[in-house]
Formats: sequence, C-alpha cells, structure tokens
Amino acid sequence: MSIRVVIAEDEAIIRLDLKEILEAEGYDVAGATGRGDEAVALVRQHRPDIAILDIQMPGMDGLAAAREISGDGDVAVLILTAFSQRDLVEQARDAGVIAYLVKPFERADLIPAIEVALARFAELKALEAENANLTAVNTDLESSLETRRLLDRAKGKLLDSHGMREADAFSFIRQTAMNRRARMSEIAREVIEGSLAP
Repeated sequence: MSIRVVIAEDEAIIRLDLKEILEAEGYDVAGATGRGDEAVALVRQHRPDIAILDIQMPGMDGLAAAREISGDGDVAVLILTAFSQRDLVEQARDAGVIAYLVKPFERADLIPAIEVALARFAELKALEAENANLTAVNTDLESSLETRRLLDRAKGKLLDSHGMREADAFSFIRQTAMNRRARMSEIAREVIEGSLAP
C-alpha cells in the first residue's frame, strides 16, 4: 500500500516539484495546497500518513498547522522550510513535528527524511499504546489492592463481631456480592461501615 502525503507549500513551483518527486518515488499525493489552513482541512479529509509543511504560508503558518494536525494524533508531520533558526526548530518540536528539513533540498535528502519521520512516528504511536496499556494495568492493580484491603478489613470485622471463621467470612461477602450482582469491594465496605451483617 502506498504512503499517502499531503503537501503544504506556498511556492507553487516547489509544491509541484515535491508532488512530482513523491509520485515518481511511489508515494500517493492525496492533496497539495499553498495555505496552512487548507493543509489542516486536507489532512482531516484525506487522513494521509504524513503531512509536509512549509513554515511561512498564508491562512495559517506551518507551525500552527502542525499543532492542529499533531493534536489529531494520526498523521506524522515533516517541516520543509528555508528557515533553520534554532528557535523555529524548537517551536516545531513543541508543535509535534517529527522531522525538519531545510530548503533547498535534494531528492536524496527528501525521501530518507520522510522515511525516518514515518518510522519515528510509528515508534511514538507504539510507545503511546504501550503506556496506555501500562496505565490500564496499574489502574487494575491499584483497584485489586484496594479490594484486597477492604476484604481483609471486612473479614476481620466479621471474625471479631460475629465469631465467624475467615473462610466463612469470605464466603459470606462473595455470596452476598453474587446475589446482589455487586462488587465484593462494595459489600466489604458495607460490612466495615456496619450497614451489613450476616
């Protein structure tokens, strides 16, 4: 499957050169524009793999467009510009830009920059997914530990107040939870608060 690209470059001749180079290399140019605001709209319409943006464009500059596109989270952004000042590079990084290429560029520079940007973007997405999974696991673990603490306190109360054995206290909590279709942690809380007794 070919890689889909949106190009945003205000100089028409460079925009056409980019389109020609990319299509010759097997990329699918889904859209091209000379305006930043139109670039954002094209990205949302076509959902490309990567957006190549100039910094200075009418409508919306490339950094603002990069922030919008990166905020949606599904598209890698490569800045292609004549400006290489450190503050612009830092602003681009903060806007979610994955790669930065300075004009004038050679075909030999452009394709590797795109491939590296796509690879970095894929790694970033994989890390985000992994972190989301770890967060879910940690939340489940915290919930399990809290349930365990509540069960231990509730069993202790049943042992002390009602002379039950530990296994019977656990069975009472579990059976009550099943009968009521409630969580065992909820039943344990009621036992601890004194609103539920055998």
